[in-house]
Amino acid sequence: MLDLIGRGKAQTCNGTTRRDFLQVGTLGMLGLGLPSYVAAREAGKVDPAKEDHSCIMIFNLGAPSQLDTFDMKPDAPAEVRGPFKPISTASGEFQISEILPQHAKIADKFSLVRSCFHRGAAVHDAGWQMMQTGRLFTGGVNYPHAGAVVDYLRGRRSDLPAHVVLPETMGRGGGNLPNGQAGGFLGKRYDPFALMADPSQPNFQVPDLLPPDSIGQARIDRRRKMREIVEQTMTNFESSETAQLLDGSFESAYRMMTSPEARNAFDLAKEPMKVRERYGMNRFGQCCLLARRLIEGGVRFVTINTFLTVFNEITWDIHGSKPFTSIEGMRDIVAPMYDQGYSALIEDLADRGMIDSTLVACLAEFGRTPKVNPAGGRDHWPQCFTTYFAGGGVQGGRAIGASDPNGAVPAERPAAADEVVATIFHSLGLDLDTELPGPAGRPFPLVNFGAREIHELFS
Repeated sequence: MLDLIGRGKAQTCNGTTRRDFLQVGTLGMLGLGLPSYVAAREAGKVDPAKEDHSCIMIFNLGAPSQLDTFDMKPDAPAEVRGPFKPISTASGEFQISEILPQHAKIADKFSLVRSCFHRGAAVHDAGWQMMQTGRLFTGGVNYPHAGAVVDYLRGRRSDLPAHVVLPETMGRGGGNLPNGQAGGFLGKRYDPFALMADPSQPNFQVPDLLPPDSIGQARIDRRRKMREIVEQTMTNFESSETAQLLDGSFESAYRMMTSPEARNAFDLAKEPMKVRERYGMNRFGQCCLLARRLIEGGVRFVTINTFLTVFNEITWDIHGSKPFTSIEGMRDIVAPMYDQGYSALIEDLADRGMIDSTLVACLAEFGRTPKVNPAGGRDHWPQCFTTYFAGGGVQGGRAIGASDPNGAVPAERPAAADEVVATIFHSLGLDLDTELPGPAGRPFPLVNFGAREIHELFS
């Protein structure tokens, strides 16, 4: 498509960014009406009392070893228990690994679920799908991320998007499958806003808050006015799915670029250096701080990817040999960074009076094998692992469920992937019996039939 108003160059719609919708002139002239969000409140699908509730999903890409972090087995044989010792925590109810000392100090504020499992394949991509959507993608159907569902049912409440992914969406997982961090069958308009930048860098800027160099503010405003004029004559085109997608992209880009509130929320320079250092001057730590600022600014759902890929990067994926991580790498690099960032986030939310209305859900795609492998690491294990939750109505300091003596299978209160996602929806005040417009327009349940929240977290 051609820019009909100035120096923009010809481009196609495929692969364009949000800013491209402003740079390519005809896209700014389509005259599309704002998409109508589902009247969820009127239909009783959302709890008005939880209108201000939000969620920060920390996705521990690579999958921490439950046996070396939150579900230690000190009495098991050496090849099962691993090299680390358990330490007492502020909860008084459970112990965790010595490699997470800051977690131990705030353990009264979060609760563990030690009996999680899923029946997907033991590959990263399958676990990403299961734990972020509650379902495994089958039959060509891509299910929406929990944040996309919140966006669909609640909508945005400020100039900021309803769902943001930090620092960017997941990369390769080895299975070449969809990663579950998109709008799925709800449509691309419910894809998250991905930061696509490292907030720990000194020159950090949000690309989509910067108008293209070739377009000044006056020209952007002129295009918006022309778009509004053409809108009145485009009723047929307006009803198409493509038109609605373009409209949402244009509106989102325009509101972000012209909003002082949006710019302020992303501006980490406004934070005292002491606060930034408390979180850790690394990518994960600064993403945690940015997540707090975005929630304050009105974002409903923030997903933080602790890492971007499991290949050639130090992550939780402790197979023990390259291109993966060793247990020592987890101990010396991954755990200290993660421990600092998470504890700072929870303390900050509590100090600011935000913890009751902000659920922090720490998830992963699976756990690790009960026995240490010949390389000194642990391999993939979806049969049993630990997730944990803080805030958003969760009662802290508890250990819910239990694994067997080797940490291999749930022994008490098994918690499936769809129950984990249902727990997030419950905290946000969504009715679990709600139906979504699924493939081919047929109604699709918000969660699998019979799936309910892990109620022990809330009572």
